[in-house]
Amino acid sequence: MIKFGPSGNGEKFYSEGHKHTEEAAAYCKELGLDCYEYSFGRGILLSEAKAEAIGQAFKVQGVEISVHAPYFINFANPSDESAQKSYNYVLNSAKYLKLMGGKRVVFHPAAQGKVSREEAVALTADRLKVLRDYIYLNGYEDLYFCPETMGKLAQIGTLEEIINFCKIDKIYLPAIDFGHINAREQGSLKTVEHYKSRLEYMISELGYERVKHFHVHFSKIMYGGKGEIKHLTFEDMQYGPEFEPLAIALKQLELEPYIISESAGTQAEDAAYMKRAFNR
Repeated sequence: MIKFGPSGNGEKFYSEGHKHTEEAAAYCKELGLDCYEYSFGRGILLSEAKAEAIGQAFKVQGVEISVHAPYFINFANPSDESAQKSYNYVLNSAKYLKLMGGKRVVFHPAAQGKVSREEAVALTADRLKVLRDYIYLNGYEDLYFCPETMGKLAQIGTLEEIINFCKIDKIYLPAIDFGHINAREQGSLKTVEHYKSRLEYMISELGYERVKHFHVHFSKIMYGGKGEIKHLTFEDMQYGPEFEPLAIALKQLELEPYIISESAGTQAEDAAYMKRAFNR
């Protein structure tokens, strides 16, 4: 079944007096949402007991939980010491995800840096093979690790790069941020066909069964010549992309992804909008 939910807690959540992530479980349920993404973007700053409490709250409400690994990850950094830190960020995210009872770790793969694009992509792929080995050694192969498409041109994470990374092992599941794709491609996603061509490419490369329940981030994003500038809300009428053409493409291809709204402050409300739009 397709699932919709927010990344973190929005402005309305806090304005209504909520303070703790445990409360987000019932908040999501009341909005009719199915999933929630907890962000470790600035580091893993909670205790194991807190992670278990969050997981229990979401389990009671029947809302699935995923996590976003720290933003510091960069598997294209030439430094082996930096690479080891990146491995640890992903593995620690997996550890806390298991405490929460979730199944998906989303992560940003890399930044190009001062080397050529080809060198950065090749090094990232090599490091993801090492990460794969660490994942199996630590017993995390029952989880999905989701490299994400990125919005800035200087970041590693085109659709094609992400799909190729996912060919390394079945533990890798693509996290497709359609706002990021639209931003790096200067407004490329407008019609059902625009979305459908990307989805059909994914299916042709990875197979229908692997793509059926892939991970999605969706938001409208302001962009410039170098790609992504900042996340917006669904009220924005200038930048896009729009969700409705994606909903049609997903239905036509019978795909049932896990869709996370990353709108700026209205993520839960926009996730609920997407669910209503899809069901229409």
